[in-house]
Amino acid sequence: MTILRAIGVASLLAVSCFAEFKVQPAGAPPTEASAVAASLVKDGVKVLKDDGSVLLEMWVVAAEPKGGASEQNTTWSSVGHGSLLGVVKYPARASDRRGQTIKPGTYTMRYSFFPMNGDHQGVAPQRDFAILSPAATDSDPAAHPAFDALVEMSRKASGTPHPLVLSIWKDDGGISQGIEAAGDTDQVLHVKIGSTTLSIIVVGKYEG
Repeated sequence: MTILRAIGVASLLAVSCFAEFKVQPAGAPPTEASAVAASLVKDGVKVLKDDGSVLLEMWVVAAEPKGGASEQNTTWSSVGHGSLLGVVKYPARASDRRGQTIKPGTYTMRYSFFPMNGDHQGVAPQRDFAILSPAATDSDPAAHPAFDALVEMSRKASGTPHPLVLSIWKDDGGISQGIEAAGDTDQVLHVKIGSTTLSIIVVGKYEG
């Protein structure tokens, strides 16, 4: 087997092992998010699964949030807790990294970090998370709910004692916007909020 043919076979095997997710423009924010739409980018991003169906559509805030303070093991300490990061719409059932069901619907994403109480050891290298809440009940883009209040809002979406969460981090590696596979199961979406690249695990499951 020639070197070029070997490379070609290896490439085909690699493609077959990973689902090929893609991104496309999503257009304007949905009407369900009209209360916070003025704070969002005018054109969102749509994530397509390998079968062409839509996993999610996302509209991040147009300006980078501020007001944060130094916090241990976080990557985005300049952002205040509870800051609105954007809106995400799921057209079909999905799941977060805990394996909790995300029902079809539109959700706000607010910045949070899990508490250092020993309950979250090993879930991620960083403590940064986006907590999802029903857009219909989260209508103030300027609000900064405290941790307990934010968790209570999200329980209306999860239907469990635990909030719906997406693992996120501020990426300083100069990576381009788009989506890429990471590890054996994760798909990481990279989006720009102002001049900052935010990385979001949109597919994956924590095995712990």
